[in-house]
Formats: sequence, C-alpha cells, structure tokens
Amino acid sequence: MVKIRLRRMGAKKAPFYRIVVADGRFIEEIGYYDPTTDPATVKIDDEKAKQWIANGAQPTDTVRALLKKAGTL
Repeated sequence: MVKIRLRRMGAKKAPFYRIVVADGRFIEEIGYYDPTTDPATVKIDDEKAKQWIANGAQPTDTVRALLKKAGTL
C-alpha cells in the first residue's frame, strides 16, 4: 500500500520532517515540515500531493492534518 508519510530528519532534539510517498521503500519527496520554527513551516507541492492521492495513496493522520492546514485537501 502506498502511503504519504513523514520521514524524520535533523539532529537530536531538532526534528525536521520530509513529506514522502512510500510503499515500504521511498518513492518521492513532495514537501517538508519544520516544527522548530514559530509558526511551524509547511511546504507541500500541491500538484504532486493531489496526483498521488488521486492515484490511491493514503496519507497518515498527521500528514492529513498538515495537508488540510496547507489547503491541499
């Protein structure tokens, strides 16, 4: 099953997340989320996200919330 999920990057105590499409292994990066900034930074490629969702990719609960916040969903 193809999922749109977060991949944690960054140092210890300084998280940085990439929003990726994966089916167990990485397929494509479609954006990023940085919770350390104030307010938190969310950058998503709307076209790619909509295309993957149309093709049946399931976003995780956290990614779904980020997509709604960014106005993609």
